Amino acid sequence: MRRELGRFGPQGAIGETVAAWPAAVGAEIARSAWPARFRRDGTLVVHTRDAIWAFELTQRAGEIQKRLDGVRALAFVPGPLPEPAGEGAEPRASAPPAASPETRRRAAEIAAEIADEDLRKIVTKAIEAALASTPDDRSF
Repeated sequence: MRRELGRFGPQGAIGETVAAWPAAVGAEIARSAWPARFRRDGTLVVHTRDAIWAFELTQRAGEIQKRLDGVRALAFVPGPLPEPAGEGAEPRASAPPAASPETRRRAAEIAAEIADEDLRKIVTKAIEAALASTPDDRSF
């Protein structure tokens, strides 16, 4: 496996680096910074929550690098982080609010001119969901 991954150059080691990251940096840093990719020169690019984290971790790059096997250098830049998993994760959005009879009637009226029955049903459901989730007070 290592031989095959070696064909990808430094990028082939990203899986091992991601697995080792939380133990190397600790839970707090792992929540705010995550390995993103390797550059061709072997530098590990780490995405951080913001520029402040990037600056702070750049100051600790030497210390972190020693804890990660095979990493030649580190570059910290603000960027997207993976979604948190487990107990601390945000709950996923639930189903849209139930449509009232009035909302269903209005959605059916709007979609009534669609000739294709299957498409009309789909559009009606979409309109119902949109109307049910729209607040009644539209003032600014």
